[in-house]
Amino acid sequence: MQSLKRLFRPKSIAVVGGGAWCSAVIAQCRKMGFEGEIYPVHPKAEEVAGLPAFKDIAALPVAPDATFIGVNRFATLDIVAALAARGAGGAVCFASGFLEAEAEDAEGAELQKRLLEAAGEMPILGPNCYGFINYLDGALLWPDQHGGKRVEKGVAIVTQSSNIAINLTMQTRALPVAYVVTCGNQAQTGLAAIGEALLEDERVTALGLHIEGFGDLRAFEALALKARQLGKQIIALKVGRSAQARAATVSHTASLAGGDAGAGALLSRLGIPRLYDLPSFLETLKLMHVVGRLPSTRIATISCSGGEASLSADTAHGRGVTFPPLNERQRTDLRAALGPMVALANPLDYHTYIWRDTEAMTRAFSAMVDPQLALTILVVDFPRPDRCDPSDWDCTIEAAIAVRQQTGQPIAMLATLPELLPEAVAEQLLAAGVVPMLGLPEAISAISAAGQPLAEMAHPLLLPTKTHPEPDLVPEGEAKAWLARFGLRVPRSKQARTVVAARAVAADIGFPVVLKGEGIAHKTEAGAVRLNLCSGQEVSDAAVAMPTDRFLVEEMVTGAVAELLIGVVKDPAHGFVLTLAAGGTLAEILQDSASVLLPASDAALHGALDSLRMAPLLAGYRGAPAADRGAILRAIRAVEAYVVAEAEGLEEIEINPLLCTPTDAVAADALMRRKDLLR
Repeated sequence: MQSLKRLFRPKSIAVVGGGAWCSAVIAQCRKMGFEGEIYPVHPKAEEVAGLPAFKDIAALPVAPDATFIGVNRFATLDIVAALAARGAGGAVCFASGFLEAEAEDAEGAELQKRLLEAAGEMPILGPNCYGFINYLDGALLWPDQHGGKRVEKGVAIVTQSSNIAINLTMQTRALPVAYVVTCGNQAQTGLAAIGEALLEDERVTALGLHIEGFGDLRAFEALALKARQLGKQIIALKVGRSAQARAATVSHTASLAGGDAGAGALLSRLGIPRLYDLPSFLETLKLMHVVGRLPSTRIATISCSGGEASLSADTAHGRGVTFPPLNERQRTDLRAALGPMVALANPLDYHTYIWRDTEAMTRAFSAMVDPQLALTILVVDFPRPDRCDPSDWDCTIEAAIAVRQQTGQPIAMLATLPELLPEAVAEQLLAAGVVPMLGLPEAISAISAAGQPLAEMAHPLLLPTKTHPEPDLVPEGEAKAWLARFGLRVPRSKQARTVVAARAVAADIGFPVVLKGEGIAHKTEAGAVRLNLCSGQEVSDAAVAMPTDRFLVEEMVTGAVAELLIGVVKDPAHGFVLTLAAGGTLAEILQDSASVLLPASDAALHGALDSLRMAPLLAGYRGAPAADRGAILRAIRAVEAYVVAEAEGLEEIEINPLLCTPTDAVAADALMRRKDLLR
């Protein structure tokens, strides 16, 4: 496919079709001061939106850089073919009724195939695409109103929702937006490819993605790599947390991972912070536009109210944003600036003694700034200008700008309520390099996201293989045998086909033993697991009571200080998701889990283990011995090695529990589902 540069940064625009939509595209380009040529195309009209119309694509004086195709889906095919034949730079396909409508219209899939054939190497956005706005050059292939304005540099936003795109242009947060792009059903050009093209514009400072689904995983890996090479940041608002977990699950792993764990793990792997609401998404983009990625999440706030100081600390609590204690230099300088009446702390309530004294406010605010902080925040809520006089707050604006100029450190002004920082004030602050932040929870979310450590670039993802809707449950003994060949430590065991055989096998292994009924997924719930059997009679009695006539007899592993779950599920959208969790019978009740994608780095595995609430048990809690971390990692790597080698046909694996002792890590139970049993 050709570069997207001509499409997104056009010097000439063609608009194909008549009616309100096409007229709006022309009107918006004129309104924004587009300096290139605009060519309406209509087979019958003499003019469109006041401009002379051309009969068809062949009649145009040049091959247009960008074309908005606002005709029905059948006519769209011919227009795309004509543009490609002329060497046009690309097109937006506005019409719907292609693959996205396949469930309602059998023609949709075939029409999309024909559309791609017609486009050839020419880039197209859509179909079912609203288009894009280039606020840098005033080029709009956009058939509607919008709320933005021309900028010299700013952030780019790509979304799979046209309505959300419109809404985001209406923000009054002083966020400079360079591009807003919708991608429609991504028949040819995906969200990641669009993002990569936008990052290549030197005027784009950061990229925000609103994602419904990822699609081409390799394209997202390339996007993340491109961002790192350019030193630019990407954030994402990924929807789908509320989607139901997979319908057919037989393991705790599938329940824990659900449908969203893979998405979170993918974004984490790519180093793309995830936001969960639009206001926080916009505030994070603004923060990254001004200061980029933060070196940490250590902040200070300074306000003239104890209530705001307490609220700041409480809002940040448990969200990874911290307020480090004041150091001696800060305390000395703050005491000199504020006198003896102010209790010095972080967050700081500086009272109102120095209000209206801009020089004194500047000294106090500067005293709080310190290299140990990623961001120093002045908390200021302005009065509403329609009923009050906000001029008394000018001193805070002047002081904030002065502090930024004098210290050169990242400074923000934060309104606890979004509506209490007027857009004009926010724009004044932004122009001076001060980050205007609207809403305390949104600001904390932005700081948390911008301060996430950048993950190391991992090996390429293990892509998901073909999904088998009805995989077979591998007998536990066979599953353990396969995993043991890849290095997983398993108990000594032997299968038995009768009660008498189970008793004999137990004597051979040596008491105590564990007896399990085979062919059952949830053994504990079905009464198919008995532990610590110390005689042949106990084995016989336990076997007779089980709802099966096939058994697995194992050595009884003792001395565990913790029980872990290691699970892998194939996620068709994201790859193979490895989940580490608190194991045993409480796995789903505790919901203590972390997920990464395979293959995983050592740092990712250590981070996942350390993030568990049960991590203190692994480290040795209250004098108890610690689990053997090396043995745990070897067990995880063994499962990973099996998945990488035997991915075709595999649906899921679960080790639960992995018995973690001070010297070992033993897979007490193993569940495996795959389609190809004859291996």
